[in-house]
Amino acid sequence: MEVRSIVLGPDEPYELRLTGRGARGYVWTWQVTGDADAVTVAEAPEAPAAAGAAPLPGAPVERTYVVRARPPGGGRARIRFAQVRPPYPDEAPYDEFVLDVEVAAVTGGT
Repeated sequence: MEVRSIVLGPDEPYELRLTGRGARGYVWTWQVTGDADAVTVAEAPEAPAAAGAAPLPGAPVERTYVVRARPPGGGRARIRFAQVRPPYPDEAPYDEFVLDVEVAAVTGGT
C-alpha cells in the first residue's frame, strides 16, 4: 500500500492516476476520514482513445481521480482508495492507496 501526502490551497485540484482492473471485475472505491468536508473526490471522465489505440481485452486501464480542496480551507483529510470486486464484499482489496491531504487555510491580508 502506497501512502502519499500533499498540501492543497482552497479550491486547488490534484489529479491522482490509479491503474484499474475493470476487465477483471475490480473497481476503485474511496473513503474520506478526518476533516471529510475539507475535500471532494470525483472520478474524471475518460479521455477518448487515440485512433487505433484501443486497449487489449483484459489490459489494465488507468483511472484518474480529482481531489479538490474546498474553500475556505483549513483541515486534514485522509482518503483511502481500495480496489475491490463489488460482488465479493468480504474479499480483501486487491490494492490500496492512501492520500493524506492538508488543506491550507486562507490567510488574511490585502
